[in-house]
Amino acid sequence: MRPVSTFSLVARDPDTGDLGVATASKFLAVGAVVPYAIADVAAVATQAYANTGYGPRAVDMLLAGVPIALVDQALRAGDEHAAQRQYGVVDADGGSITYTGDGCHPWAGGVAKPGLAAQGNLLAGPQVIDALVAGFEGHDGPFPERLLAGLLAADRAGGDARGRQSAALLVVREEGGYGGLNDRYVDL
Repeated sequence: MRPVSTFSLVARDPDTGDLGVATASKFLAVGAVVPYAIADVAAVATQAYANTGYGPRAVDMLLAGVPIALVDQALRAGDEHAAQRQYGVVDADGGSITYTGDGCHPWAGGVAKPGLAAQGNLLAGPQVIDALVAGFEGHDGPFPERLLAGLLAADRAGGDARGRQSAALLVVREEGGYGGLNDRYVDL
């Protein structure tokens, strides 16, 4: 299994309640692996040696009333490869967590703030995460555009140290999809 060397931003729009994940990587088709979101529950990004079960597990725990801090502990519990994993989770209330295992490829790290979690591995340096957050927070447009502004700023700050190959944007809103028949408001 190849690592999903990536930078991602998981966030909640305080005005609409929309939840989203924006991600970019040298990994082909990063959108098939990293983002996971359920409207009005949570958005999750899983990367490095990604565990795609983390998204559904986090959502299930949050739906069952598990506090986000305990979700963080539970995701790693029993995962023998947790040290090689990285993830960010933001819940419908804006609670956030980020985790970077000490086995992730350098540079790796992240930051969690109310309403957002930014993380990355195999990056040009910590300035990529700083730019990811600043680009998102410094843009006044609609939520999906703010997520993209964060990605662009992170890329300009050096992004994935190996280069570019793919990016993805997922924003969920209850009945926000085509014809109101699903929650995929934006899925690129």
